[in-house]
Amino acid sequence: MASSETRAQVQDYYGTQLQTSQDLLTNACCTDDIPLAHRRILAQLESEVLEKYYGCGVCIPDAIEGITVLDLGSGSGRDAYLLSKLVGENGHVIGVDMTEEQLDVARRHIDAHTVTFGYKKPNVEFRHGYIEDLKSANIADNSVDLVVSNCVLNLSTDKEATYREIFRVLKPGGELFIADVFADRRVPETLRQDPVLYGECLSGAMYTEDFRRLLLRLGINDYRLLSSRRLTINNAEIEEKVGNIGFYSLTVRAFKLDIEDKCEDHGQVATYLGTIPGQPHQFVLDDHHTFETGRPMLVCGNTAAMVADTRYGQHFRVVGDTSQHFGLFDRGTAPVAASADALPGGCC
Repeated sequence: MASSETRAQVQDYYGTQLQTSQDLLTNACCTDDIPLAHRRILAQLESEVLEKYYGCGVCIPDAIEGITVLDLGSGSGRDAYLLSKLVGENGHVIGVDMTEEQLDVARRHIDAHTVTFGYKKPNVEFRHGYIEDLKSANIADNSVDLVVSNCVLNLSTDKEATYREIFRVLKPGGELFIADVFADRRVPETLRQDPVLYGECLSGAMYTEDFRRLLLRLGINDYRLLSSRRLTINNAEIEEKVGNIGFYSLTVRAFKLDIEDKCEDHGQVATYLGTIPGQPHQFVLDDHHTFETGRPMLVCGNTAAMVADTRYGQHFRVVGDTSQHFGLFDRGTAPVAASADALPGGCC
């Protein structure tokens, strides 16, 4: 199936066939794993925005006040409006989507949410464009601090172009933070041609190792896994089609940093200062790095860069640099809390 044909089918699926999230045939694009603070904001959003929302996982990181965020596949605008509140009046949110019906929903509630949040002017906008070509939405090089996407990147017809565009528009030290569907093996072409499986966020899912290799080709040498949830699908007909393929909703972060493809030991120590709003006691970087406030932790060079050379730097004290080298970092020197069924993520 040609990429243009696939794109058209996805537009039709989300623009006309699905009227609300209740019309989805599987649970791949659904979640109830939402922090309490976010739920309180969502309770203020317009009902149409919530009803037309399709997503998986949680894809909003900490410490985003005042920054510029790009929401890929923003749909009806649920996450974009949540972000609008979290970045504050001085922040900015850009939602990009290719489906005009979804953009219409999002745009007609801009004024209402501006009033609800008590802002003098909107801090959110919605642009038509394609995630494979963000120039189509006039997103400039090195222009955004954070790119988020909620169960959309699996729908891309050209994954390499999509991720290349993401790291083009991110500022140095910027972050990609996504919740998306991945597979534990390559999905056969016969299933990839099934429009329902593709629209349900299943047959477009990347094999996790191909995702790792793709990022390496783009110069992103290390990414981190925050959470992994096996999808149950809950549809007998679709379960029969996909057979033994394991589909997972993964929450992943990666930074636009010049870091290595292995976690190297430079004798560095990082201490979380407890200053991120809403996180006074600890900060979770990934599934095996939880920083307790005030407690020094030995970290590899990549982890040190992630907490020092990004917007998180003001919330950490990092002792040491990369002038000394002690070989590969021994993961046993840092706390490990990865779940038993977590798929591969990161270098340490």
